[in-house]
Amino acid sequence: QVQLVESGGGLVQPGGSLRLSCVGSGFTFSTYTMSWFRQAPGKGRELVGSINNAGGSTISAGPVKGRFSISRDNAKNTVYLHMISLKPEDTAVYYCGARAPFAATYSWGQGTQVTVSS
Repeated sequence: QVQLVESGGGLVQPGGSLRLSCVGSGFTFSTYTMSWFRQAPGKGRELVGSINNAGGSTISAGPVKGRFSISRDNAKNTVYLHMISLKPEDTAVYYCGARAPFAATYSWGQGTQVTVSS
């Protein structure tokens, strides 16, 4: 079955950078659309961005546009979320999601905590 393991979260000061990683196993990674979501305390899970099997990526419009980007390395079964100029409002649990071709639902990782604070 699909297994996803996120890593790279932690405590960072405002203006800092982080790179999150998500390693997938149990499925043909290169054929899946991979996405990053986040959930802040007391809020719903929101889409940060996605990257399709061809490597085309999109970042959601709004507060992360221009600061976050997504990449993938199919040889390593890994998707990355690159975050710069971090703000306290970026504090959240960040989740990796994997969606099979033509599927409507995601499989999820366990999440990794990102805290932006001085």
